[in-house]
Amino acid sequence: MKVRSIGPLGDYLREQRRNAELSLRQLADLAGVSNPYLSQIERGVRKPSAEVLQQLAKALRVSAEVLYVRAGLLDPTDGDGEQDISVEMAIHADPILSVRQKRVLLDIYSSFRREADEEETSEPERESTTQNRAVRHARQED
Repeated sequence: MKVRSIGPLGDYLREQRRNAELSLRQLADLAGVSNPYLSQIERGVRKPSAEVLQQLAKALRVSAEVLYVRAGLLDPTDGDGEQDISVEMAIHADPILSVRQKRVLLDIYSSFRREADEEETSEPERESTTQNRAVRHARQED
């Protein structure tokens, strides 16, 4: 896992907080952290724990994984979720979309991913069923 600078995390948090039209104090209250601590995170002075990042993600209604990547706790190229994280990051990073638009896009993307995963899981079942029908059909012709 690569270690990344925490500077972009603070900038990203500030941008998301402003997009959500929350003051520093409001976000701190929602996330259950102190006002000064959140200010230090936004300025890149402090590096938050995964737990604090999760609380911030919940308060901002953004993906915790995106915050983990921004904080250097998770490498976007690790694991099977590489594409998920990069798509989510792109949506979250778009300065033109509203918070509501971002949520809708993320919901749609997640539903498409779930459908694709379900189709991928059921694909071998369909192939097996098709093969069984072909075998039965061939036996009936004999």
